[in-house]
Amino acid sequence: MQRYESLPPQFYLQDLAAITGRVCELRVNPHQAEADRAARSWFSQISVYNDRKKSKFLNYGKFDLFAALSFPDADCMHLETGIMFFFWAFSTDDLSDEGDLQSKPDAVQAGHDISVSVYTNPDGPRPQYPYAAMLYDLLTRFRGTSTVGAYHRFIRAFEAFSSSQVTQSRNRSQDRIPSVDEFILMRRATIGGALVEAMVEYSLDLDLPDIVFENPIIKAMSDATTDLMTWPNDLCSFNKEQSDGDYQNLVFCIMQEHDVGLQEAINILTEMLNQRVNDYIELKSQLPSFGADVDAELERYLHALENFVQGTVLWYYLSPRYFRGVDVTNRENLVVPLFEKGAF
Repeated sequence: MQRYESLPPQFYLQDLAAITGRVCELRVNPHQAEADRAARSWFSQISVYNDRKKSKFLNYGKFDLFAALSFPDADCMHLETGIMFFFWAFSTDDLSDEGDLQSKPDAVQAGHDISVSVYTNPDGPRPQYPYAAMLYDLLTRFRGTSTVGAYHRFIRAFEAFSSSQVTQSRNRSQDRIPSVDEFILMRRATIGGALVEAMVEYSLDLDLPDIVFENPIIKAMSDATTDLMTWPNDLCSFNKEQSDGDYQNLVFCIMQEHDVGLQEAINILTEMLNQRVNDYIELKSQLPSFGADVDAELERYLHALENFVQGTVLWYYLSPRYFRGVDVTNRENLVVPLFEKGAF
């Protein structure tokens, strides 16, 4: 990783929300404050962090805002579950990204195995392991109102998400930077794209048959919306990750594969994002019909998923996780000073 120790003192980002905003609408849920109070009360009872780290996690994360932007049409109860989902997903992700298990794939696998028992034995006791306990509570709420199909999609998505955390931890332990194509496939899982889709279904209690999700156009649109969330994340989180010495980022993959510097890699990825928006527009124009009733539910689902994408991309800018001390009021050609090593 020698070549990445010397990076320029700053880099420039285009307004990524304006790029995804060509197809995704931004809206806000009015139940944010009420849902956040309930979700924080639940999280405080989970022994994930000490008080100091918990306060930093909650206040820096702005997960209530994230959920309000991502699930604008959810009622208060479903929005509360959405915030709980983010608490679980980000604390679990941080465990393997920057915590004690960052480069310990066997330990990550052990945590995965404990969590699997939550749904393979749903009538069993709530686990003591805090990350599995959070998943237990999430699935209990999910089963309360979701369709069987949505629940099973969430389970399959969790398995892919959790397995990808093991793979990413193994890459870190070996100081291995994957190819661009390999990393894109892995990132669709590590960002939890399929988990997000199941949560979108749950947030509105949509009733979509499995045949919809088996359609090749819908599958291709799913890949596209996941990339529209993931690639801006790699662009926005790059600064924090390079500061942490974490090279599992698409920007680094592009630098290595194309043998280019930081700014050129950022420009390449930004253009890839523009093209991905065009791909999504083209795919949406080819949507098949599944019958009037299903088509109406599918339209609600896709609109909600687009809301999620746009809310996510805007949250990247608004969360101090990624732009601490940077004025993001004007996001066009944003100048981002490089964080020092160990700044986080």
